[in-house]
Amino acid sequence: MSRKCQISGKGPLTGNNVPFSQKKTRRRWLPNLQKRKIYVPELGRSIRLKVSTRALRTIDKKGLVAYLSDEGLSLKDIT
Repeated sequence: MSRKCQISGKGPLTGNNVPFSQKKTRRRWLPNLQKRKIYVPELGRSIRLKVSTRALRTIDKKGLVAYLSDEGLSLKDIT
């Protein structure tokens, strides 16, 4: 399974590690992903998602269906 948020699409970023000597080596910044079961009242059941913590906070605030509609997704796209 990839290291990508199923809702927001956040994935790893790449760049350079730059020490004092300025000798650059490649590195990756990984997103803070969590596996969570989220209850969906429209379906009447829970679904398991791999989402970023930023997406989890927004889901807590707006609700899953409202957040998906803002992102241009539907329940069928993530299940």
